[in-house]
Amino acid sequence: MQTETLPAADPFAIPHAVDVLKNGGLVAFPTDTVYGLAAPVFDAKSIGRLYAVKGRSHTKAIAILLASPDQLAQVAQNPSAAALALARAFWPGPLTLVVPRHPAVPDALSPQPTIGVRVPDHPVALALLSAAGPLAVTSANLSGGENAVTAAEVLAQLDGRVHLIIDGGRTPGGVPSTVVDCTGGKLNILREGPITHHQLKKALDTDYS
Repeated sequence: MQTETLPAADPFAIPHAVDVLKNGGLVAFPTDTVYGLAAPVFDAKSIGRLYAVKGRSHTKAIAILLASPDQLAQVAQNPSAAALALARAFWPGPLTLVVPRHPAVPDALSPQPTIGVRVPDHPVALALLSAAGPLAVTSANLSGGENAVTAAEVLAQLDGRVHLIIDGGRTPGGVPSTVVDCTGGKLNILREGPITHHQLKKALDTDYS
């Protein structure tokens, strides 16, 4: 396989990426944190390819990126009031919320009855998600490798493994998102990231005050 790279400014980039995804290919693109590698959420075969290309263990779930909070109902079932409050406060942005998985989401995406979801704050990512719908997205690097913050870094690790890289320049964040489990009764941070415990707690206190 030859990996194709297109600049994000190319008007053909997003339509071509959607076509690649619809035909079972994988697409790497910039987000507000690091470059992500995507497959359609409801395509179990493509999700399996995503695990294989990255060398990721199937015991580790892959998160879902959305174009807007309005798409949450497509992939989550009865998200908690806390999850909705945090989504209002920090989406789009570097916050992944762990919520109950919708029955329509393939088991291949998560071994658990939960799934991580977020809305990225990046114009290229949002353009792709708006055109393609919710996507299963993991960081665009080999499992255990360095996070990629440029298209060249993606290519260095995944050349010949993915169909298309959308080059949107260096990502502004460079640090993976904060991950919060919203399925319990208390604030449970699973991964520290750009959004701090203090910011999360303040948002919840404000929302419920």
